[in-house]
Amino acid sequence: MAQAVLRQFRESPRRLRVVAGMIRGKSVASALTILKLQQRKAAVVLTKVLNSAVANATENEKADADKLFVTRVCVDGGTVQRRFMPRAQGRANRLNRRTAHITVVVDLPEE
Repeated sequence: MAQAVLRQFRESPRRLRVVAGMIRGKSVASALTILKLQQRKAAVVLTKVLNSAVANATENEKADADKLFVTRVCVDGGTVQRRFMPRAQGRANRLNRRTAHITVVVDLPEE
């Protein structure tokens, strides 16, 4: 079991979870194909994190990259940067700039 973690990524967790759900439980080759065909910012970042997890598995655990599966993809909310946008008559609205923590775990299939 090998994992890769990306913290404080400047994208809403809700947007990331849509793409993360597409690759959960798939083989690494299949997951990379799915991510390559997605035209979303989240797909580019998840591709990098997935490649990092595969590299960790091959380097640290000497696992064969062709046999790996995506066992877990977690997208959790990170810190929220609060900004204010001026509005009419002296008012201000709050803008929440959300961040996300992404965790991808790859492992060999159970036999």
